[in-house]
Amino acid sequence: MQSIINAWFVQGMIKATTDAWLKGWDERNGGNLTLRLDAADIAPYQADFHARPRYIALSQPLPALANMPFIVTGSGKFFRNMQLDPAANLGVVQLDHDGAGYHILWGLQHDAVPTSELPAHFLSHCARIHATGGKDRVIMHCHATNLIALTYVLDNDPDIITRKLWEGSTECLVVFPDGVGILPWMVPGTDEIGEATAKEMDSHSLVLWPFHGVFGSGPSLDDAFGLIDTAEKSAEILVKVLSMGGMKHTISREELIALSKRFGVTPRQSALDC
Repeated sequence: MQSIINAWFVQGMIKATTDAWLKGWDERNGGNLTLRLDAADIAPYQADFHARPRYIALSQPLPALANMPFIVTGSGKFFRNMQLDPAANLGVVQLDHDGAGYHILWGLQHDAVPTSELPAHFLSHCARIHATGGKDRVIMHCHATNLIALTYVLDNDPDIITRKLWEGSTECLVVFPDGVGILPWMVPGTDEIGEATAKEMDSHSLVLWPFHGVFGSGPSLDDAFGLIDTAEKSAEILVKVLSMGGMKHTISREELIALSKRFGVTPRQSALDC
């Protein structure tokens, strides 16, 4: 029987976390990643499950996620170590019948627990399931350097930041036409920041936490990673442009409209008009 280590979802998590660390987005134990699975994904690997799965109650029930399995990164775990010991740094969990808590089916060895941002992840999964009809399966949080830098110099206004990112790189409007959500600074790892993030995730696939990092979502690990990577590339360009004295030329509103028509996307109107 094939080992769960070779399962597509374990190997995918290893690749995504390693790539994020190599990008410089996930220093030390910074960042976390969750992927929603189906029962069929984990069914072939029951022989690898813990004989007595640990149960952890959630601070608030999430019936919308009842019985759903996820693969998650662990609390205090370094992304750079995921490839070295997946079973110690990753875990497969499954919510119970009413979403009041979850069992750790595999991984998270030595009494490790899932990321402290799990409330934000689960609430964001609920929001993206609703917003995309179940299409989005991944929530990724990381400390993308240039996106963080922009929150120190731009007004924390979602339309302003969205418009600047669209102008910073042509592909941005195509990749995230729904724009970027943004929160006030909040203490991480709490239900409060999780609820605020999920509210923004109702209408955005990308949400900035000022002076901290970014949350991205998508149907696959590649989609979520690529979304953040695209926004971060634009942010890097903007950081360089701002350091050279600011924009003298940029993509106009009319050109953004032409771009959206060419690729069949509907850009966030308030960002287009700002």
